[in-house]
Amino acid sequence: MVFIIALIAAAVALIFFFGAKKRFAKSEQTLALGGFGVAALVALIQLITVVPAGYVGVVDFFGNVSDKTLPAGVNIVNPLAKVVKFSIKTQEMKEVMSVPSKEGLTVQLEISLLFSLNPAKAGDIYKTVGDNYLDVIIVPQFRSAVRGVTSKYEARALYTSEREVLAEEIKGNLSDLVADRGVIIERAPLRQIDLPSELTRAIEEKLKAEQESQKMQFVLEREQQEADRKRIEAQGIADFQKIVSQGISEQLLKWKGIEATEKLANSNNTKVVIVGAGKDGLPVILGNN
Repeated sequence: MVFIIALIAAAVALIFFFGAKKRFAKSEQTLALGGFGVAALVALIQLITVVPAGYVGVVDFFGNVSDKTLPAGVNIVNPLAKVVKFSIKTQEMKEVMSVPSKEGLTVQLEISLLFSLNPAKAGDIYKTVGDNYLDVIIVPQFRSAVRGVTSKYEARALYTSEREVLAEEIKGNLSDLVADRGVIIERAPLRQIDLPSELTRAIEEKLKAEQESQKMQFVLEREQQEADRKRIEAQGIADFQKIVSQGISEQLLKWKGIEATEKLANSNNTKVVIVGAGKDGLPVILGNN
């Protein structure tokens, strides 16, 4: 509309300019020429549209939507067409909902959804849904996916580390539902879970009991390993003694006694050596250091 008005104003100014040459003074001619320049500039500006960073533009020419979207930056378009800008940035949606668990309990759940728009699908979104695709496509499908997933898990899973598995399943199910419509699901993190106080206390007690059981199992395994170590050590000592006892003979002991007597006899310490006394004729040594 602005483009048409600018063209009309430019045409009127141009006509006035040529007519003023004959009937009006030079000042009127200058005014007409200036009006033409302003109107022409306004018309030219309507040929240019700027798409901000993180957006794409969808061109709608009286209901005829172009399949090609405009990228971010300066674009030349039909001045009579309307350009609808869609954000392709990551967006966050927060929901607080009451969801069922596998046991039939109602759990209060606060969950976020991180999503973005596929730039190539922006035209299809505009033609089939409109710029309010969040309320039409994402919100109802998101709520349905969350309730469908939580109904397969016990409330305990929402309270423990399994919540990450649950979040991934929500993301996967929702992606299957909206990917063809041009919506990219990035994450679906669980922010906060409110369970009934009795159930929360029961879960905490059960988790504590499981931790105690795991601790006791660890202690038993450690004691068993220590017992095995001592058994192996004792067996090694027994095997050593058996090998040593089998290698010692009576002749060896007598020979070792003679060697010890010779060393003592050659020692500078004061002593008395009686040879031939004692059992088997081995020497008896009396003395002090």
